[in-house]
Amino acid sequence: MSMGPGRRPKPKILGPDTSIKEIWNKLSHAIREIQNHNASKLSFEEHYRYAYNMVLYKLERAVEGDRFLRAVKGVWDDHTGSMRKLKDILKYMDKAYTQQQGLPAVYEAGLQLFLSHIVRSSTYPIHNHLIGTLLAQVQLERDGLTIQRSTVADCVDFLIRLDNPERLGGRSVYSTDFEPEFLRRSSQFYRQEAVAQLANADSSAYLRNVERRLSEESDRTAHYLWSNTSGPLQMLLVDELVTPHLQAIMRMPGTGLVAMLDGDRIDDLRRLYTLFLRVPDDAGKDALRLALRDSVEARGKAINESALAAASPLREDEEEKPDVKGKGKAKAPSAGATALAQALRWVQDVLDLKDKFDAILGKAFGDDKQVQASINESFINANQRSPEFLSLFIDEHLKKGSKVKSEEEIDLSLEKTLILFRYLSDKDKFERYYKNHLARRLLYGRSASDDAERGMVAKLKIEMGFQFVQKLEGMFNDMRLSADSTKSFLAFQTKHGPAPLDMSVKVLTASYWPQQIVTASTCTLGEPLAAATQLYQRYYDSRHSGRRLTWQANLGTADVRVRFKARPHDLNVSTHALVVLLLFEETKEDEVLSYSEIKSATDLADHDLQRTLQSLACGKFRVLVKTPKSRDVGPNDTFAFNDGFTSPLARIKIMQIASKIETPKEREETQEMLDEERKHQVEACIVRIMKSRKTMGHNDLVTEVAQQLSSRFQPSTGLIKKRIEGLIDREYLERTSDIGVYRYLA
Repeated sequence: MSMGPGRRPKPKILGPDTSIKEIWNKLSHAIREIQNHNASKLSFEEHYRYAYNMVLYKLERAVEGDRFLRAVKGVWDDHTGSMRKLKDILKYMDKAYTQQQGLPAVYEAGLQLFLSHIVRSSTYPIHNHLIGTLLAQVQLERDGLTIQRSTVADCVDFLIRLDNPERLGGRSVYSTDFEPEFLRRSSQFYRQEAVAQLANADSSAYLRNVERRLSEESDRTAHYLWSNTSGPLQMLLVDELVTPHLQAIMRMPGTGLVAMLDGDRIDDLRRLYTLFLRVPDDAGKDALRLALRDSVEARGKAINESALAAASPLREDEEEKPDVKGKGKAKAPSAGATALAQALRWVQDVLDLKDKFDAILGKAFGDDKQVQASINESFINANQRSPEFLSLFIDEHLKKGSKVKSEEEIDLSLEKTLILFRYLSDKDKFERYYKNHLARRLLYGRSASDDAERGMVAKLKIEMGFQFVQKLEGMFNDMRLSADSTKSFLAFQTKHGPAPLDMSVKVLTASYWPQQIVTASTCTLGEPLAAATQLYQRYYDSRHSGRRLTWQANLGTADVRVRFKARPHDLNVSTHALVVLLLFEETKEDEVLSYSEIKSATDLADHDLQRTLQSLACGKFRVLVKTPKSRDVGPNDTFAFNDGFTSPLARIKIMQIASKIETPKEREETQEMLDEERKHQVEACIVRIMKSRKTMGHNDLVTEVAQQLSSRFQPSTGLIKKRIEGLIDREYLERTSDIGVYRYLA
């Protein structure tokens, strides 16, 4: 008959025929039935009695064990007390007789008698009962019951003091009789506990339990077991609870290492690291290091895939989002703007990921250098465009923009980007992109701070040496000399007559600046531009002899006032755009110029002319009217001056359509130029090494070349072998009679 919870039955002690195992089986069955909502079939009185008796059984075992141990301890105390008195009485015999006859001293003989007649008595089963009771008391405490530790400590103490009769290395009875069985049972207990705990699939709870068990066992050995047991016992715990389950602990879904990292659970991570450190032969640390590396690579792969999703070029005329009057919806970002945003987002995501793991490294892993190495085995180089993205990120922080940045913010951003720069394997590719971006900032006056620009170059110089930044510093020097030349040119005009327009000229040294910057572009400058350049040529020739100026109209900008019907506007345009606009100065109203006529008059290449006409006729501010209307410029189009152009702005900047992010074609061209440069660098390195060594084996030469060039890029073995063959063909090297050995030819 079942009973309600309001009445509590008086428990009855079960008979001796009911085992504790049977009791637990009945209780576990009842627990499962309750969870399955079948409680109506259970007897409350019966199962309450089971639980009562199970607890009572445990308590009785603890009390009975303590009573037995006290009795044994009492016998020991009585015996040793008597032996001390006998020792005093027979002191002279110990001194004059037993020692000479090679016999044990009286007190020692008494201890041996206690061992043989009490502890290891063949008549009474004291030995097994004593060891079993001690082990049972320990197990009861592990199960959560309170025992009399002092009683156990007293019995352990006399087992430690009792020597084996064989005197095997001076080992005590504790070491030979108790400790091995204690460690065996402990191993079995914790092996089973590990399986049960892992079934719960909670890494945090499992690690807390391991930490608790280690602390409990340490406390146990300190209070009532022998201190020498602590080392083997702690090792046993690690062997059973940690070592076999490293991967299981870290891979538990929702609670394992990934979840700990995602949630920044520093306490759990610190506990994981501390426990894994206990695993012998660094197996735990190695497992953690590899798991961290896998986690970083997985997160990095996601960042890379997200950043490379957009790859189209950015058109600068599409940067403006609101319309002119501030009405209507904002213009959706172009594909190019999205690509730039993704590039910048990639760098920021990588920096955030690095900051996250650096914080974890310091707070949870004690700045362990081996663990740090696994985090620093970065995925950065898996993204082939990382040098370009990193340079773009720096470009955005160093140029003038809508967001005002303090010097501290700029410096902090530069310091963080240097961290990523150290991981780049293609530093020479970064140098190429950085040089291009720096050139445009300097030439177009877009740098937010000259000090920040020079500070970044100084940081790169510290990282890579003078050779890496030599051309960058040369670009700064050209800008300084150009500023001085502008002042001198003004003084020259006071003597030789003023130029037809105000002109500021930047003179660039071809070897310092990017090739695409200094490559001559064809452009016929109309009046008054031609007259102004001729005057500057006279000035320059008066100061320098044997130098030739090549005018780069594609890099310049101009401010020009244009009269429209409604009102005049000051336009800021490229020099190419100014050359085109000047063609319409003398045209009649509604007169049109064909694409071919404009091309013939300006001598601009199709690529440059199309970009220029797009910015003037297809952009936001359309000062030219194109027929037919479209976004693209074709060879059959015609153009007319838009005399009816209106705008509320007095000063208008018409930006040249250009790419901030390389197109796939431009990227291929960059890689081709880079590969060509690398060929020469590899050959120069081979010659430099062979010139000093004279003769060298193939494998040694390949290794040395790769090592010397690793600071700039990672040359492949195939590339080095091809350059060696090329040098042999050009008779810089020769093969010797020894297979695989080269000789330098002076």
